[in-house]
Amino acid sequence: MNKQATQVVDPSVWEDLRAQRKQMEQVIADALQQARDLGATAAEADASLDEGLGVSVRLGEVETVEHTRDRGLTITVYQGQRRGSASCGDLEPATIQETVRRAMDIAKYTQEDPYCGLADAELMAREFPDLDLCHPADLSADAAIERALACEQAGRDADSQINNSEGASFGKNLSISAYGNSHGFVASDYGTSFSQSIALIAGEGDGMQRDYWWDSHRVLDQLEAPELTGRTAAERTVKRLGASQVPTAVVPVLFTPRMAAGLIGHLVSAAAGSALYKRSSFLLDRLQEQLFPSWMNIIEDPFLPQGKRSAAFDAEGVATQRSALIADGCLARYILGSYSARRLGMTTTANAGGTRNLLVNAGGDAGGKDFEALVKQMDRGLIVDEVMGQGVNTVTGDYSRGAAGFWVENGQVSQAVQEVTIAGNLNQVFADIIAAGNDVDQRGNIHAPSLLVEKMTVAGA
Repeated sequence: MNKQATQVVDPSVWEDLRAQRKQMEQVIADALQQARDLGATAAEADASLDEGLGVSVRLGEVETVEHTRDRGLTITVYQGQRRGSASCGDLEPATIQETVRRAMDIAKYTQEDPYCGLADAELMAREFPDLDLCHPADLSADAAIERALACEQAGRDADSQINNSEGASFGKNLSISAYGNSHGFVASDYGTSFSQSIALIAGEGDGMQRDYWWDSHRVLDQLEAPELTGRTAAERTVKRLGASQVPTAVVPVLFTPRMAAGLIGHLVSAAAGSALYKRSSFLLDRLQEQLFPSWMNIIEDPFLPQGKRSAAFDAEGVATQRSALIADGCLARYILGSYSARRLGMTTTANAGGTRNLLVNAGGDAGGKDFEALVKQMDRGLIVDEVMGQGVNTVTGDYSRGAAGFWVENGQVSQAVQEVTIAGNLNQVFADIIAAGNDVDQRGNIHAPSLLVEKMTVAGA
């Protein structure tokens, strides 16, 4: 297929992007000065510009073509320990002035909070390495439509049992963001993203099954061929045909990479500062405790080239750093911004705005196995490839979610499974991980391989 898209090499494009970054930084500086002039004792602001193209098709017809261009600014001012925040949807000087005045008015009427305020000045980022995040591409709406159509057609043609489509989509985005505060810190960055997805349907009546596939990268040319995305979605959908329940049992459970990332996501939620100072986390007061097997490490790497969440500074301007969240199976630290850190009597971990590229690393004999080896190792149990519902209690760690996937007997997949529930407690689930795959999914913020849990309750028929 002719993609009709090439990486931009015209120097004028980069000159324009650099000019827009400088403009955004100036907007931030002007807003902060206005806050000072109105009597703010401190202030911080962030501004963003997003430009995008999104198309969707279904059954060979174009459904939507959307061009977007969004701008915005949020200013937060402090009058002592009182805090006020206001936002606006454009960056015109008069609008920004009014937004700063609104933030000041709000601060007058808020209750004093001894924990609010800017992050400490000495923590501000000073170095800004090139993280290779921005790769503009000349891609027309027609080319985007062609790509989405090719993805859907390949999926529909892949197997005669595919009888319907929920559609395919393609999107591209360019974002420029800037942050500054009254410590004198002002910085900006930019990045691109490209994505494609498709959802297909097979079977009839009660036997109908649906599945999807997708891909996402910062560089257009790194996306897999749209035809491959379509065929993968078809293969996944057809494999689900004939799915049924299985008897209730306590068995090994193998989480595929996407599901494993979600499992680690529950760890992130429980380790977040807001959950901790509200005393609504099962990880409260558990720093340095063993949570996982000793061969498990989870590293945050904000400097990962082309990473989904790579950045030299967090949402408060604090310099990010590569560090362990889980070290040799132990909880090495919490996930804190400056506010939650003060509430806990601790120091920010440069995680205002969330984590940035969590890498799940498994060492020793338990790590780096191919998927077939993990299936053989589990012998009899459930491969989980989809979860439903919100049955995760971060206060107690109790875990109970609807699931679908595949049943394994004698080390081989025997049937598709649906309408079952997997249950346990995250404390035990983390401790019971006995092996990890070599199939790391790098498309999201959490890079996780397949994870094999020794036992969980599978509630079925």
